Amino acid sequence: MRAMILAAGRGERLRPLTDSTPKPMLPVAGKPLLEHHIERLVAAGINDIVINTCWLAQQIEDYFQDASQRLGATIHWSREDQALETGGGIAKALPLLGEQPFILINGDVWSDFDLASGCQTPLPDDLDGWLLLVDNPEHHPEGDFGLIDDRVCYTDQQSYTFSGISLLRPSLFASYGGAEQAFPLRDVLRPAIESGRVGGTVYTGSWCDVGTIVRYRQLQAELETPRQI
Repeated sequence: MRAMILAAGRGERLRPLTDSTPKPMLPVAGKPLLEHHIERLVAAGINDIVINTCWLAQQIEDYFQDASQRLGATIHWSREDQALETGGGIAKALPLLGEQPFILINGDVWSDFDLASGCQTPLPDDLDGWLLLVDNPEHHPEGDFGLIDDRVCYTDQQSYTFSGISLLRPSLFASYGGAEQAFPLRDVLRPAIESGRVGGTVYTGSWCDVGTIVRYRQLQAELETPRQI
């Protein structure tokens, strides 16, 4: 199995921190967010990793140029001349991802989710994707999706927030191949969700969307403060 980490975003809401540092390279607990993701993937037995880059791309690629020796990961870079958003970035990287379902991780989230035992692998034949959902944080109270009988849906009832961690079939993006275009992942997921072909699980452990300076500082404080036993 391969994995892809989305790391091309500009991080406007994290400026001025991201003026000189790519968003997924912001340090947390002594190392970049992106390095935490790579380590978790390798620990789960996934060491073939695709990473898309755009803003300050060379800085990211230079930092991980020795990833095979230092982290045990083989990294394939998908460089974008201009950011293609979440869906467009995946579509451009399809030749690097192969034909089997792959794990997708947003580079600007943090979680202690166990990728080895938590992801729904292998992906059942009746599913085109699987999403890890979390309880709605204060900054996103309306949530993204519902969940009925372990299937992601659109509902006015109980909703959850997409964590940025998922398992997807490359075939979801088949119609987007060819010309590079920017579009969000939700455009790809909607038809599959409406067809009942996307599964989901709610995770109640540690998770954070590192999207603003306030949340970034909160995460730093949480991870760097010794826990009481």
